[in-house]
Amino acid sequence: MITINQVTHNFGKKVLYNKINGVIGTHDRIALVGSNGSGKTTLLRMLMGEIEPDQGTFEIPDYVSIGYLPQDGIHVSGKTLFAEAKSAFGDLLELQKKIESADAALLDMDTEAPEYYDLIDTIGEWEQQLENYEPQKMQSRIERILIGMGFQSTDFERDTGEFSGGWQMRIALAKLLLKNPSLIILDEPTNHLDIISQHWVEQYLKHYQGAIILISHDKAFLDIVTNRTLELKLGMLNSFKGNYTYYWKENLTRLEQLRKAHKNQQKEISEIKDWINRFRSNVKKASMVQSRIKQLEKIELIEIPRDEKKIYFRFPEPPPSSSKVINVTNMHKSYGDNVVFDGLNLRIDKGDRIAVVGVNGAGKSTLARIMAGTEPYQKGEVEKGLNTVISYFAQSQADELNPANTVLEEVEAAAVTNKDANPRAALGALLFSGDEALKKNAVLSGGEKNRVALAKMLMKPGNCLILDEPTNHLDIKSKEVLQDAINAFEGTVILVSHDRSFLDGVVNKVLEVAPGSTRMLTCNVTEYVKRIEKEMTEGGNN
Repeated sequence: MITINQVTHNFGKKVLYNKINGVIGTHDRIALVGSNGSGKTTLLRMLMGEIEPDQGTFEIPDYVSIGYLPQDGIHVSGKTLFAEAKSAFGDLLELQKKIESADAALLDMDTEAPEYYDLIDTIGEWEQQLENYEPQKMQSRIERILIGMGFQSTDFERDTGEFSGGWQMRIALAKLLLKNPSLIILDEPTNHLDIISQHWVEQYLKHYQGAIILISHDKAFLDIVTNRTLELKLGMLNSFKGNYTYYWKENLTRLEQLRKAHKNQQKEISEIKDWINRFRSNVKKASMVQSRIKQLEKIELIEIPRDEKKIYFRFPEPPPSSSKVINVTNMHKSYGDNVVFDGLNLRIDKGDRIAVVGVNGAGKSTLARIMAGTEPYQKGEVEKGLNTVISYFAQSQADELNPANTVLEEVEAAAVTNKDANPRAALGALLFSGDEALKKNAVLSGGEKNRVALAKMLMKPGNCLILDEPTNHLDIKSKEVLQDAINAFEGTVILVSHDRSFLDGVVNKVLEVAPGSTRMLTCNVTEYVKRIEKEMTEGGNN
């Protein structure tokens, strides 16, 4: 469908692509992976025609349509949610208007004129095109996709301007799916989806008729949706016939083969050099020596890719705690007329590893703040255990760094009450060593800000970690490091996150927060999603 042909592109002095080639098939499900700065976003912009390569071509047939969902920056207003979704059918609506206008024109035309019959033929062609759109299914498709995205039917007549940024991205994704382009390009689509909506999108994309290219740091999402992986690395575009897990294993196998080949080559080079040095002074073997020297010069050296620096950190040793960590009794919380919790009862015990899940707006972050002691509530009681010491990571924590501070100053300020804290060591473990620790917070990327916020957590020992979306802006490797740190932590952990593979690696319970109710289940998140599917199926059959 789309061919990438000998594309070369430079970014300043850096070679971004060095004569890369590739093909995107009609039904490919592609994970596009690569380290930060490898050129993933640039490649997407080239596919959409926004950037021209320095050399080479992207061969895209005229019949191919491309739809793109960026990470953020989308806002619509002025139409109802349903009308905005319906605007995705712009071609269909335009066709309907043309047919209506032509039908009206026929009434005033001479039935004997050739133009009359020409227009009838044209209307016939338009009606055939309209039938291919299946307009009778338009309303049900809009409703199905909006509900799948987590909207309620009561939202359909609300102005889109009333919806927050995360819901704005859902509106954009819904419109993109309704347009049904030949190729869908999604950049971090799960950032604004809760567990249930994410599962719905996964299933929809699995059965999508066109091609898909995904950039995501959500390993489980990539594994479920994709069947190919394209890796941008050192200016090359490498293709793997499998999902992310297959790519990762295959990459390790290729790296091991490369190391063996490198070792054998170095042995061969050493033997040739030894032979040359031994016979360099031997006149009779002069021609053979020259031949060996030329042989050395022709050898194409095998290079082992440099290992990326690895994050390594551990949470401070937790102080001893009682068996009861947090006890919530008959708690009421509302924002004006919006009742979030009405008589909530909840008990957190020592050693619990809890994933807090639920639809957006159900109160997950509100509950995290209440348990952390940073959010007031109207009635009831939230009682900490006798020795409970909470360490809290807020969802907005990375955005609350003082932009005027250096990274080191920010973390040192968090350590003032703990004489045993070592800000330099914590920052070094999180890849802020040397001059990196002297960078201003204002110039940090999203991932770097999250790492600084984590470093601040390491300055105060706690026995109950409450982490609200700690993986935002973290890549897959950084998430795995955070998983290791949580698993090594001997206290209690409460996690608000929508990243299933991250949660499955650390939790043993799921706290479902729904409007008007909560329930605690002993399972991981994948098991929870299966349970919800079963409940929905059984509910639909009753």
